[in-house]
Amino acid sequence: MSKITLSSANWQSEMNATAYKYHSLIVQVGLVLNLIFAIGDYFNSPAHFTDFLIFRIANSLVMLCIALFRSKFINRPAIIVLIPVIGISIQNAYMYSVLNGAEFQKHSFAYIMLFIAAGMFILWKVIYSIIVVVVSIIANVILFRLNSHMSLDEIMVNGGLVTLSVAFLSILLIYQRTSLNKKEIMSRLALAESNNQLAIKNEIIEEKNKDIRDSINYALNIQKAILPPIEKIDSGLNDYFILYMPKDIVSGDFYWFDRKLTTPRNNQPAQEVVAIAAIDCTGHGVPGALMSVIGSTILNQTINRATVNNAGEALGSFNKKVSEALNTIKDGMDMALCIINFDKMELQYSGANNPIYIVKNSEIAEQGEESSLLRSPDSQLIEVKATKQAIGADTTETKVFANNSIKLQKGDCIYLFTDGYADQFGGANGKKYKYGRFKELLLRVNKHPMSQQKELLNQEFMSWKGNLEQVDDVLVIGIRV
Repeated sequence: MSKITLSSANWQSEMNATAYKYHSLIVQVGLVLNLIFAIGDYFNSPAHFTDFLIFRIANSLVMLCIALFRSKFINRPAIIVLIPVIGISIQNAYMYSVLNGAEFQKHSFAYIMLFIAAGMFILWKVIYSIIVVVVSIIANVILFRLNSHMSLDEIMVNGGLVTLSVAFLSILLIYQRTSLNKKEIMSRLALAESNNQLAIKNEIIEEKNKDIRDSINYALNIQKAILPPIEKIDSGLNDYFILYMPKDIVSGDFYWFDRKLTTPRNNQPAQEVVAIAAIDCTGHGVPGALMSVIGSTILNQTINRATVNNAGEALGSFNKKVSEALNTIKDGMDMALCIINFDKMELQYSGANNPIYIVKNSEIAEQGEESSLLRSPDSQLIEVKATKQAIGADTTETKVFANNSIKLQKGDCIYLFTDGYADQFGGANGKKYKYGRFKELLLRVNKHPMSQQKELLNQEFMSWKGNLEQVDDVLVIGIRV
């Protein structure tokens, strides 16, 4: 605000520059016209032509000097026109004083033109207008007393009254025009300063945004570091895809994978299994990403525990540790955890609010207790339902998460996912995609290779979303047995 006020106070330099431009033009035009009007004097007042020419030459020389040295008055541009206007006023006063009535009327128009031109182009303070009018009146009074035989009534009737009226009107016109120019200059300077301040603020905001983006991008690097490397997943899964689309730079959804040897029990040797999970942390962006780091760290600790025997126990232990880590924070995670034994063709699944889908291409051998079925002509989709409990959302009780054991067959497709895909708004009416349509989509695409399934799911999502904003992080994992 202080800088804007300071710039507005410096309006005078802008005003001087504008006045200098106009006044320089006036004195140059006046120089030319004053000599041209001498031709009219020869025809209108031949008896006084020589006297008038002397006045005109004298005033023209003054104007010529001012025009040549006008740069010396750049900070006081009123002087550029003040001296010529006073000179012409005295010149016209002498002309009036020696003329008769008819000639007087003709020269009144010249005087009126002087004042009108001054009102249109001169920019100065009121005091300068008053000086010109006072000098004109004094010159007229003195010269009329010395030279004129006309009475005051004759002078007024033959143009004196009109000339005087125009003179005062010009004063008002100059004052109004000067005030408007001052206001325009002050407004323009204030606007320029305001824009400058806005540009500075925008630059500061942009710098802060850059810092934030840099921080978020670094957070992205951290989050990428906690995600399992593709090479590691490739070593445990032969045919799979991961469709992972964060809403923002960093994501509240994340996937987890590991290869483990089971703990030998009851004379059973250790067997290799793969564990994979799709986790949806509360929120998205930076808050969700922070939760994902906590979740990934605790999940690594949980699965490595020798006392964990199945997916349900793993989820229960994970829930307890997350609740302890979050303490009083009630926000948590939804999750689907699958442990697959490819040698025994067996899947253990446990979920916290997130179910899984299994698409089979033959008769269903077995189903978990909590399951539902959707059929197409050549495929069947099983929904294995989750326990209705979020991870870390309730610290007051130990929650038991159901463990589902499902026999697998060659060619079965297992799908883990978060809610971002089904909750996306789009289509012709801007509605949610919903899980029913998602199931039908999986039934349509499951015959394709997993890499092509990923592309088809991505195309369907983008087509459904259209120009609408992505509402949440999206994670879909597909595994063909």
